[in-house]
Amino acid sequence: MQPAPITPVPTPTSQPFWDALADGRVLIQRCRQCDTWVYYPRARCSHCLSDSLEWTEVSGQGTVYTFTVARQPTTPAFAEVVNPIIAVVKLDEGVRVTTSLEGVDPDDVQVGMRVGPLFAPAEDGVWLLRHQPID
Repeated sequence: MQPAPITPVPTPTSQPFWDALADGRVLIQRCRQCDTWVYYPRARCSHCLSDSLEWTEVSGQGTVYTFTVARQPTTPAFAEVVNPIIAVVKLDEGVRVTTSLEGVDPDDVQVGMRVGPLFAPAEDGVWLLRHQPID
């Protein structure tokens, strides 16, 4: 697993998401008004604008929706990261999350591939959600 060159800064709104990752769990917000999944963490539902959101644990498993291999660094901070696989994973609940894939050769990645969560430590006690192939 390659180190995280940039560490996210949790906000009061996103703190439960980051805390759950540190515990090896994935939490996604769900609107109590319209039952819509909300990701990335927000103060209001992206569908109905309700502020009645609750954190719900999900498996973090899903399928690769799309991906790319970044053969050149996108910023100087990523200069040491070799060929990261950047993917959008559609979780089983329907939410799409941007992630990176670990433990798989770029040539073996396929749209529709089943993946599960991988919890990666970053700096300052923050953990990242990455994904890896599962059977």
